[in-house]
Amino acid sequence: MALTRKNALFAGNEGGAENWAMLASLVATCKMSGVNPVDYISTTLRAILDGHPKARIEELMPWSFAQPSSLAT
Repeated sequence: MALTRKNALFAGNEGGAENWAMLASLVATCKMSGVNPVDYISTTLRAILDGHPKARIEELMPWSFAQPSSLAT
């Protein structure tokens, strides 16, 4: 995709460009799944820090992300 190459041009180095591309892909996947990327990333990082088991990684994917209801008490 030409837009990605253009945006990644100023990433600083190859590793920075790869990290930027991974984050851009994650944000795009969230948007396609109808998930707020900021909420998803913060919730997922918190789950990982709290010891979410690697065997249940599928639960942390954007398409499996269930945002808590605003009506929850």
